[in-house]
Amino acid sequence: MYAELQMLIDGAWTQGTGRRREAVINPANEQILGELPVAERPDLEAALGAVARAQADWAATLPKERSRILRGAAEIMRQRADEIARHMTLEQGKPLGETKIETAVSADILDWYAEEGKRAYGRVIPTSMPTILNQMMVKEPVGPVAAFTPWNFPAVTPARKIGGALAAGCTLIIKPSEETPAGALAIARALEEAGLPKGVLNMVFGVPAEISEFLIASDIIKKVSFTGSVPVGKHLTRLAADGMKRVTMELGGHGPVIVFDDVDVDKAAAMSVAGKFRNAGQVCVSPTRFFVQERIYGDFVEAFTEKAKALKVGDGLEAGTEMGPLANARRLDAIDGLVRDAVGRGATLKTGGERIGNSGFFYAPTILADVPEDAKVMNDEPFGPVAPVVSFKTFDEAVHQANRLPFGLAGYAFTNSAETSARVGAALKTGLVGLNSFAISMPETPFGGVKESGYGSEGGIEGLDAYLSTKFVTQSGAV
Repeated sequence: MYAELQMLIDGAWTQGTGRRREAVINPANEQILGELPVAERPDLEAALGAVARAQADWAATLPKERSRILRGAAEIMRQRADEIARHMTLEQGKPLGETKIETAVSADILDWYAEEGKRAYGRVIPTSMPTILNQMMVKEPVGPVAAFTPWNFPAVTPARKIGGALAAGCTLIIKPSEETPAGALAIARALEEAGLPKGVLNMVFGVPAEISEFLIASDIIKKVSFTGSVPVGKHLTRLAADGMKRVTMELGGHGPVIVFDDVDVDKAAAMSVAGKFRNAGQVCVSPTRFFVQERIYGDFVEAFTEKAKALKVGDGLEAGTEMGPLANARRLDAIDGLVRDAVGRGATLKTGGERIGNSGFFYAPTILADVPEDAKVMNDEPFGPVAPVVSFKTFDEAVHQANRLPFGLAGYAFTNSAETSARVGAALKTGLVGLNSFAISMPETPFGGVKESGYGSEGGIEGLDAYLSTKFVTQSGAV
């Protein structure tokens, strides 16, 4: 059984007012799992009316009551974790072990915001003028939010936006991916059962451009939050600018990994395989460019290659699967094109470089060595199971290569030197840095990039503040 596919508008589960439907496909076998309703203009108008009507009451709801609802939803998700995880594996492809972790983390995110929403503190500011009796800074909900999430993390990414907005006292309309709706729907149903008032959360699906342009143009929407590609993020930012709406943009990256020659090569290679091929490399913070110091370069490439070859690729529901299919046929063509381009420019294909089978969107874990700088895979985010590896001599050379691109989401380095670790951590121009670790995203920590990887953060206190406006209040004596 797969999830029931509906939209949530003004407290009602609905198939929408139109007849258009989008097929949800299992990427492991290309079979249709179900059909998703597509929102038409009347559906979007109803959602806008709902968030507008619900905003004042939700903003006035005591933080401890908002916290109770978020905590209740988190607990419901934990109780249904196996079912939710299975639905996400069916529609997105990643192994069941990964979707179980994603479900657990999504519940933890709601829990985090349940607590942090009670701590949206202002402050009293000492006055410098004798006529001023009191000066205060207070935090208020920014207002109704339009949020958009991609297909690669069907529960975690919606949880970040939903949790932050609701904890801050904002109503919202969220459009998750039409390719992977089940995770977001599970969160919405859990919140509804936990007592979320109608109209506070609305969930719609449909043609991305139609929905985003209509919602962002509305005076009702005060904030836009988007996770996705750089070009789309820039387009939505331009749309939001017409109404001076606040935005959070979590966009693409091209994560550099610098491996210095003082590390345990086998351990670094094992960690790199686990980090690179998680979710078949379809992760915005995925390690995607490996720079290895020349003394250990050959040993690292061989260890990296052998461990990638050993990965079990298959249906995410099958026991022992370590990497599932790509999410859609588009990714197959894109990855194969990057590999062909790199090899054509002189790179050495160490393993992979081909589709697996004729059914499902499976692509072999791929390692490319000695990849030239002008290869597309060294400049365009691959978003798939391909890892280019090149050597470097000096610290400055490695940092230059890591910072060469306009992206700045995540960067990584491996070294056993405390001095080198401190230097490289300061030198990497990314919003997230992992030193001897690929674990850079937790509910309590900020998540976001710099340069063309966007601005603003989700997660942590920064993720709550993104949905709050600052108001300064000053009070003089009687007049």
